[in-house]
Parts: sequence; structure tokens; C-alpha cells
Amino acid sequence: MQTVLYGLRKKAGLSQAELAEIIGISEGSYRQKELGYTDFKSTEMFIIADVFHRGINEIFLPQKTTKRGRKLSLG
Repeated sequence: MQTVLYGLRKKAGLSQAELAEIIGISEGSYRQKELGYTDFKSTEMFIIADVFHRGINEIFLPQKTTKRGRKLSLG
């Protein structure tokens, strides 16, 4: 699941249907992508990143975690 994207979308008050329309896909296709069943295309990622004023890596790249689920420092 795209948890960062889900959080950003909710915080912005956007529905899945609204974000799907912004990136030019059906609500069903968007839902499958947000749930992680299918991947976002790079063009869709750029549009979403622009909508939320974030870098693609902040939204779509997985966060490194330990086996206990704590985030590791990347730098």
C-alpha cells in the first residue's frame, strides 16, 4: 500500500476519484495503484508529486526499516 500517498491525499481532502481524475485514470485503476496491486507510471508519479509539492522519492520510494519496523537513518 502507498501509505505516504494515502496520508497526503487524506490530508489534502482529496478522494481517490478526484486524484484519479487529476492524473487521467479511472477511480478503479487509481485504487489498485494506491493499494499496491499495480504500479504507478512515471508520468503519474510526477503529476502526483507536483500536486502535493513533494519529490517523487518522498512519496513513492520505500522507507528502509529494520525487522522491528523502526525507520533507519539514511544519511
